[in-house]
Amino acid sequence: MSTETAESLETERRSAVFVAERPWGQFQQFVLNQQCTVKIITVEPGHRLSLQKHEHRDELWQVLDVPLDVQVGERTWTAQVGEIVYSPAGSLHRLGNSGTETGRILEVAFGSFDECDIERLQDDYARPEA
Repeated sequence: MSTETAESLETERRSAVFVAERPWGQFQQFVLNQQCTVKIITVEPGHRLSLQKHEHRDELWQVLDVPLDVQVGERTWTAQVGEIVYSPAGSLHRLGNSGTETGRILEVAFGSFDECDIERLQDDYARPEA
């Protein structure tokens, strides 16, 4: 996938996320009528997921509780509560929690989802590829 195509897809995924106000409050929509899988991932303090990539899915994360450590490609930062992070298919990514409280993200995985589509490049727990 070209850089231009990846940037266009990221823009499309991010712009699809919106908040709609209602008399009773609001809702936030992440995806509409697309093949996707939705998870909430919990990361305990002092732990992190493997450095990994996926061939068949993009991932969109929203940080829910506490700031979490994020790596996408060569960029590493602390994502704040409410921040939306996009990881296109094929990109290296990792999520960690260097804080003192348990943290969660909402993950929306776009495309064909299969736990076997994880290529682990580094793993703190010495797990084989899924």
